[in-house]
Amino acid sequence: MVDRKLTGAHYGLRDWAMQRITAVVMLIYAVIFFFFLLGLLGAEDYTEWKAFFDKTWVKVFTQTTFIALFLHAWVGMRDLWMDYIKPFGLRLLLQSATIVWLVGCTVYSFYVLWG
Repeated sequence: MVDRKLTGAHYGLRDWAMQRITAVVMLIYAVIFFFFLLGLLGAEDYTEWKAFFDKTWVKVFTQTTFIALFLHAWVGMRDLWMDYIKPFGLRLLLQSATIVWLVGCTVYSFYVLWG
């Protein structure tokens, strides 16, 4: 039987990997979006921008990047709360507020992209 510690920091390798993977996803999106932005700089009006963002692959890639951003933020904020906020009740409150905020942001991103 494996003896696991139930308090304190989580397993570091998982968090490290999630931070790196989500950062790579966001970087790829930023680079691709930058090149498409260069191509769209001559866009004359809103309809050309709307047509670009109405493409399913753009929506899926954007939503994936938003989810990566929220996971990246969760790992970073959770680690920040765990490292610097010592009173358990306050740390739990801040972590819970962070979860509520990020879940709300995720739901809103679905509404904006797909609604």
